[in-house]
Amino acid sequence: MTNPVVVVATLVAKPGQEELVEKTLTAAVPAVHAEPGCLRYALHRKAGATGEFVVIEKWASQEAFGAHLKGAAMREIGAALAQALAGPPQAEFLDAIPTGDPDAGAV
Repeated sequence: MTNPVVVVATLVAKPGQEELVEKTLTAAVPAVHAEPGCLRYALHRKAGATGEFVVIEKWASQEAFGAHLKGAAMREIGAALAQALAGPPQAEFLDAIPTGDPDAGAV
């Protein structure tokens, strides 16, 4: 069995671009949810930080995650936000440490 890929991605909007970033990310969510292997793609805003967005992602496999990165939704996000972000998105990859209840103890 393939281990799922868990990613926490952070995107920071340039001042004045917060609304564009939020609208672009929100609009992409349904398309990403429909991608093969998408187990979770949840958009958040960092508490107290208007322009900092965090996406918690879980993909069925490395292949599914790789296809997502090359997919239409990511191309559209990249094009729309090319000048709106303060820097490139930052991604943290997580390895689960299974413990306790399988549903409550893992993303």
